[in-house]
Amino acid sequence: MTPSAPAYRRLSVEERRSQLLEAALSLFAHRAPEEVSLDDVAEAAGVSRPLVYRYFPGGKQQLYEAALRSAADDLRHCFDEPHEGPLPDRLSRALDRYLAFVVQHDAGFSALLQGGSVVETSRTTAIVDGVRRAAAEHILSHLRVTDPGPRLRMTVRTWITAVEAASLIWIDEDKQPAVDELRDWLVEQFFAMLMVTARRDAQTEALVAGLAAADG
Repeated sequence: MTPSAPAYRRLSVEERRSQLLEAALSLFAHRAPEEVSLDDVAEAAGVSRPLVYRYFPGGKQQLYEAALRSAADDLRHCFDEPHEGPLPDRLSRALDRYLAFVVQHDAGFSALLQGGSVVETSRTTAIVDGVRRAAAEHILSHLRVTDPGPRLRMTVRTWITAVEAASLIWIDEDKQPAVDELRDWLVEQFFAMLMVTARRDAQTEALVAGLAAADG
């Protein structure tokens, strides 16, 4: 008796959309968006091109923005760390997740999150900037600051930008130094930036003093 073929299971709308986004993210993670076609996405997902258009009638631009939002959500969660334990340890764990994301997406990290693509728009720029702002808010919450002044806010946002830039340079330098050394350097850089700002800003000075007392 010939064994019957496994029953075909129709994916739900959300499952199919997730499948297409996963395929697109996999491609965008290794190639610039302008180098990825809808045919490529369809082939990677094992579906037809018209099916891709059914879920993303706006074509590649809509698909790219949806993939970018998905990646942005993952990055936002990187900084979602419980407020427990020493602050350097919390930052280290957040950076471990962030750098793991960078490693996963490797050469496509720039295309996914840094722009510079022909498909970049004000919407994609806003998505990326939203990740940076969310990360800064997470850091300020770990500092227990609810009303940061301009210098402290600028310091935190500058550090977030430095983490992003260092990650891109690290990829370009063949992931040297080792990832744990990069992480520790970035954590130390954060506290060094706070120290410099404290020389010019009373709020940051009080914050640094409080952190020193807590460590003591």
